[in-house]
Amino acid sequence: MSKVILITGASSGIGKSIATYLSDKEFKVYGTSRTPEKVKDVSFSMIALDVLSVTSIEKAVAEVIDREGRLDVLINNAGRGLMGAVEDIPMDELKAGFDTNFFGPIEVIKKVMPYMRAQKSGLIINITSLAAYSGLPYRSAYSASKGALELLTESLSMEVKNFGVNVASIAPGSFATSISAGRYYTPVFEDSAYKDAYSKNLQVSDDYVDEGLNPIVIAKLVHKIINSKSPKLHYKIGAFMERFSVVLKRTLPSRVYEKLIMNHYKL
Repeated sequence: MSKVILITGASSGIGKSIATYLSDKEFKVYGTSRTPEKVKDVSFSMIALDVLSVTSIEKAVAEVIDREGRLDVLINNAGRGLMGAVEDIPMDELKAGFDTNFFGPIEVIKKVMPYMRAQKSGLIINITSLAAYSGLPYRSAYSASKGALELLTESLSMEVKNFGVNVASIAPGSFATSISAGRYYTPVFEDSAYKDAYSKNLQVSDDYVDEGLNPIVIAKLVHKIINSKSPKLHYKIGAFMERFSVVLKRTLPSRVYEKLIMNHYKL
């Protein structure tokens, strides 16, 4: 029996790559988007789901269950990029980032878990970020929201293991996606104390995305995790130096590591 998979944020980028790859492997894939009618020429089913709406989540999960009678894998991929100095970023935008990157995935998990518990099996994969492992300058809200999702993954894994449900996270580094187009950028305020440094970092951030790896790499990893009898709790994927920076943070004194990051971002 083909596994039934639900993927949030599958209209583009990483989510679409995962959905396409798994569909080609003959899984039954349901991708989601706030506006699924705008997603054309895909090999998988698209349904409406807005992670900011509990009603929308309930309808989407119920639709999958009505069609398939089960749900084997949830991939929480929908996310929102944010950039800005802590002092400058508007609080409503910061909260909106947490709603999408943290509270939204929790709501989806809450609606999916009763079905997985009933069938005594399931897999939940939370797509986080390598930024979750380090507070990066002008990416505080994004790093914090994805870091929160990493810790939630650890707690949830222990809570649901006895029900036959596995939980894992994938933390990608820079990948060539459209995240820059959908990211919230705090404006470069003329009177901001961070004007010059922030302006430089905006361009650096976009360059990293443009030079990033192909998202198909993540799709292949997801396929591997789904087929694993004992998936790991955390997976980190990206360029060597991105992954190595996580190791450096664990081993170097905090201020030494901080200095390396500041030098990297020319601060």
